[in-house]
Amino acid sequence: MMCDKCKIRPATVHYTKIVNGVKTEMHLCDQCAAEEGILNTEVFSSFTPFSVQNLLSGLMDFLPGIEDFTKKPLKCNYCGMTYEDFKRIGRLGCSHCYTAFAEELNPLIRRIHGSTEHRGKIPKKAGGKMRVKRQIEELRQQLEKAIKEEAYEKAAELRDKIRELEKELGK
Repeated sequence: MMCDKCKIRPATVHYTKIVNGVKTEMHLCDQCAAEEGILNTEVFSSFTPFSVQNLLSGLMDFLPGIEDFTKKPLKCNYCGMTYEDFKRIGRLGCSHCYTAFAEELNPLIRRIHGSTEHRGKIPKKAGGKMRVKRQIEELRQQLEKAIKEEAYEKAAELRDKIRELEKELGK
């Protein structure tokens, strides 16, 4: 998007002003925003850009128990990345780092995603077993609910479905 005023430079400042219910939007470059008095250089000079790495490392500092782990020099045996490097950079070095730093990462992953297990979409071709496992999990929750509600016939049906699905998985 180009600057609304000069129409030469890209707009980097997006200004919205609402007066008496009337909304006015301006998209200006830094130079035109400064000329308009919108961009206070004293305020924005101390502004540091947002980064996911800073967010992750900041979250790790507030998780209970994390400070105990940082005292030990943890290191991935495969790529050589240390846990301190991960905290500083915000990215893991390789897939083996997930295993090497599992104890430290699980509280962070649980806090961000609500679980340490994947709950997202599953590919149709490769996700057959995962789909069945999820179905079993859902049926077990329904079974518990049916037992609490004393709906024993429904509970028996759910139990049988669970057993059939577990046979499919080879349990």
